[in-house]
Amino acid sequence: MKGMALFVDHLWRKIDQSRAAFPFLAALETRFPEGEIYLVGGAVRDLLLGRETKDFDFLVRGIPAEKLRDFLKLHGKVNWVGKNFGVYKFAPHGAVLEEQIDIALPRTERAFLKGGGGRRDFEVQSDAALPVEEDLRRRDFTVNAIAADLRKKSLVDPFGGGNDLKAGLLRAVGDPAQRFAEDSSRLLRALRFACQFQFRFEEKTWTALRAAIGALNAKREDGSEIVPREIIAKELIKAIVSDPVRAFDLWDESGAFAELIPELLRMKGCPQPEIYHTEGDVWIHTRLALSVLASPVFQAEFQQPYDAETALAVLFHDIGKPYTLQTPERDGVDRIRFNGHDQIGARLAREIAARLKLSTFTKGSRYHVNEEALAWLIEKHLILVQGEVDQMRAATIEKHFLNPQRPGHKLLHLIFCDGSATVPPSGSPQLVSYRRLRERITGMEAMAASRARIPAPLLSGEEVMALLGIPPGPEVGSVLALVREEQLSGRLTDREGAIAFLKKQRTGPA
Repeated sequence: MKGMALFVDHLWRKIDQSRAAFPFLAALETRFPEGEIYLVGGAVRDLLLGRETKDFDFLVRGIPAEKLRDFLKLHGKVNWVGKNFGVYKFAPHGAVLEEQIDIALPRTERAFLKGGGGRRDFEVQSDAALPVEEDLRRRDFTVNAIAADLRKKSLVDPFGGGNDLKAGLLRAVGDPAQRFAEDSSRLLRALRFACQFQFRFEEKTWTALRAAIGALNAKREDGSEIVPREIIAKELIKAIVSDPVRAFDLWDESGAFAELIPELLRMKGCPQPEIYHTEGDVWIHTRLALSVLASPVFQAEFQQPYDAETALAVLFHDIGKPYTLQTPERDGVDRIRFNGHDQIGARLAREIAARLKLSTFTKGSRYHVNEEALAWLIEKHLILVQGEVDQMRAATIEKHFLNPQRPGHKLLHLIFCDGSATVPPSGSPQLVSYRRLRERITGMEAMAASRARIPAPLLSGEEVMALLGIPPGPEVGSVLALVREEQLSGRLTDREGAIAFLKKQRTGPA
């Protein structure tokens, strides 16, 4: 990142495109020649980095709020956000937008609650005559405190954000301790930006961040969290999806794990049996598994990106090991063991997901996390360790990897990352069982494809009870599983054959 060029031409080209897409901008300039219009915030940062953006926020100076509102009403749907906030949520006529555009007046902010730190703990005052530099002064980081003047085609950068972008440096605007005290969620936003853009921290900003990290658990007098858990969830998820290993390191080094997910820290120094794990303790193994997730090897293997559910499953897959650790010296076992760590890990992941509200993103998003699916992935991640692949029933493979009600492809992702991060004394991870599993899955998928879909069971429970004269109970399930195994293996193809198979099983060979 250091020494990178800024894409200034890209910025102005995209702004010109936005003019064409949002004709209200030109109309606004014509109607109010004395007004000043700026593109601000993350859009300027992203465009200067050569990235695409859909987050167009505008700052309008020199036009009174009422006149600006009346103008916007002629050109789209507009909502006023708060008496003093000076922000209009605007949807232009004819524009197809994922989110409304923010059009704001310049404003100042002042924290009014002693010991605040929440986004609501501000006194906000908008002022159409306020210099744009004063509005930028209230922002969090220098890279977000750059404004692009649409009329003059020039940048307003009073705090050196452009130089920090070139250097790949994340620096707070003004006093970093004050910036973090004003809004504690900025602590996690800083960690996310470092992961998302590969920024390094300016020394004073990093020192202040670490000193303030305890504020993430601060509460108001009524017992509510100052930093909502939904915000924490969003920042963690975006960070770990952007760069799993860097997020892992920064959340540890900053103290964020200690404050928010202390269960993870028990993995540090938790030994593993060297017959299977020469890579180090559980913490090192987990970090290595996260590095596999973000590697070209993973992409080549699966030809698809991972999502938040997979990333968190990798992060938490061995969280139960320290809680189940048994050693020869202490417990008299033959080697270091973690019996039941998959079950304990699933329970811990479920608790953490509920506590931090990790399911906060909408379903269908890459960032969405289903708490039960996350726990299931961790509970099942040892499926290859618990039995030989060739001895595994086809029905078991179908249940775990081809069932549309289960995230089977994510379980494969987790197994691959875990296996690739398990380094035996030979020095080379053993993925023989994983490869054989994929072969069997591929074969079953091919069989299903030849029939357009995975075949429906040949018999129902009611039919089995009628044919064999047995009551409801476990025996019915065992018989159904036996018939399903024969069906998925290709030895039974129709209902009549299944009936004959059951009769033969009941009477024995002639």
